[in-house]
Amino acid sequence: MDVADDSNPIKFFEQFIQSKEALALATFFSGKDTGKKCLIDQNGKCIAGEVNDQVKEDLMAIFYSKKSHAKEYFLKEDSAEIFLELVQPTIHLLIFGGGFDARPVSKLAQSLGWNVQVTDECVAHLAPVFFPDTKLSLCQREFVDRDFEITPFTACVLMSHNYEYDRDVLKKLLPSSTPYVGILGPRKRFDKMMDEFSTTGLNLSSDDLLRIHSPIGLDIGAEAPDEIAVSIIAEIQAVFYERKGGFLKSLNGPIHKREATTDQVLKRIF
Repeated sequence: MDVADDSNPIKFFEQFIQSKEALALATFFSGKDTGKKCLIDQNGKCIAGEVNDQVKEDLMAIFYSKKSHAKEYFLKEDSAEIFLELVQPTIHLLIFGGGFDARPVSKLAQSLGWNVQVTDECVAHLAPVFFPDTKLSLCQREFVDRDFEITPFTACVLMSHNYEYDRDVLKKLLPSSTPYVGILGPRKRFDKMMDEFSTTGLNLSSDDLLRIHSPIGLDIGAEAPDEIAVSIIAEIQAVFYERKGGFLKSLNGPIHKREATTDQVLKRIF
């Protein structure tokens, strides 16, 4: 690997990390440009590398289909097999509340490579010994929207066991772009929040209700903190990858769907 070469994988990885957004990547697997790569953003801007308009158009389509695939192109009297894929930032898990049951959630998320952050209003709840290798942030509820960068790749979990704190944090999260807000506790707890919001003229939209999960987690019979952590993390995984979280045996067809052209190209390459 030539580290001085602008097209080397390390530099592409650096560009991707810095972007903090979904990008589309084209990788040449054959032809005279084998090894060449190109990254573009959702506006069609080339972050690194270059490709022609034909490949660029197919890369842009990846943002909508979210399906990676290989395709053969005929470029300037040369054929090239190019793998087109969507690359997305790792999930950023923001946990509100540093209680004992937040620890297994943080630990499990870290084992998956997620970027985990725990925040609380009480400094005693944020002892590093309870959350090793986790970013800890002391933050008052009124500054949540100021102190945290919440993106479409941020999952927010409210598990402070403090009703008023969770309610106030939820209100701060509503204008954000997070696709997932999970609230620990029974459904009636969230119903009470909505009733209080409505008395102040704040009514949740249908989109808000879709991204708010209360009670939090998948129905797997979880009781103990470690079991509840599995339930929570599994639900977040399902939401971010647009899956239903059911039994795989109930699926009609393969677990992972691939384009037929991708199979043909990859068989020739590998």
